[in-house]
Amino acid sequence: MDHLQYYPLLFFVLTFVLMLAASFIGARLHSNKADLEEGARQDFDVVLAATLTLLGLIIGFSFSMAISRYDQRKNLEEEEANAIGTAYVRADLLPGADAAKLRPLLRDYLDQRIRFYVERDEAALREINARTAGLQTQIWATIHGPAAAQPTPITAIVIVSLNDVLNSQGYTQAAWWNRIPTAAWALLVAMALSSNFLLGYGSRGTTQGKRLLYVLPMVTAIAFLLIADIDAPRRGLIQVVPQNLHSLAESLRPR
Repeated sequence: MDHLQYYPLLFFVLTFVLMLAASFIGARLHSNKADLEEGARQDFDVVLAATLTLLGLIIGFSFSMAISRYDQRKNLEEEEANAIGTAYVRADLLPGADAAKLRPLLRDYLDQRIRFYVERDEAALREINARTAGLQTQIWATIHGPAAAQPTPITAIVIVSLNDVLNSQGYTQAAWWNRIPTAAWALLVAMALSSNFLLGYGSRGTTQGKRLLYVLPMVTAIAFLLIADIDAPRRGLIQVVPQNLHSLAESLRPR
């Protein structure tokens, strides 16, 4: 298993249990001591409010980071579909035999790109990446001959289109690797544990107060679940649907 935050539901359960435990540990430590004096209580409330505010800000920043990465993956899917579609159309500029070789390769390549977005099995992904690399080599070999034989501006247009296809795949892969750093998650969880500990330590010890100790761990864990889900492009519930690639595949399907 790789990084735990890439498994949103498991991460939700674990963080909820840890934060709930921190709350009750704080409440337990406080129950063994006399209640805070009035002056100390006021100082404690200030510290607790500041800690909770800081926790909220950090959660907001983390959510913004996850959303920006999700939007980047969506935009690159659209750009990749546009690049493949443009290259397919400009294949008509090649001689008939070369165009006939290039179009099936681009359709196969498009199928592999769609599979990349929807596949979750690691072994299948390795096979998809290997197949994609092989198709990229074949596509470039197909255009290399005509480009060397006829280095015209028209051929250059086709080369630029195919270069955009190859580059867009690299940009997409980089975006899927670009996630919230593990160190940032560790600091976020540490801040959440500290906040819950302080909340438990400042509780009054009544039955109603103990029930309220469940609220912050649950709310914070749900926030973590949402952030981790958006930041986990293959294992979360919120996925980048390759609708542009699907639409392109439908339009390129032989009639």
